[in-house]
Amino acid sequence: MHIFLLVAQIILSFLLVGAILLQAQGSGISPVLGGGGEHYHTRRGIEKVLFGFTIIGIVLFVVLSIANVMVLQ
Repeated sequence: MHIFLLVAQIILSFLLVGAILLQAQGSGISPVLGGGGEHYHTRRGIEKVLFGFTIIGIVLFVVLSIANVMVLQ
């Protein structure tokens, strides 16, 4: 069971990294320095689906992490 949870967590982590990298919008460093962000952007189509997958994936990753800790005890 522990091996299955670890493999599932590794696969999910790779999927999350890919989903997060696909969402990068070329904002650069300007928001960090206080610039940028003057426009409002709504998500549509595949961008909205990818955002939803990212949120669900993060929740599943947390659940898998907690399950891994529980199995080890």
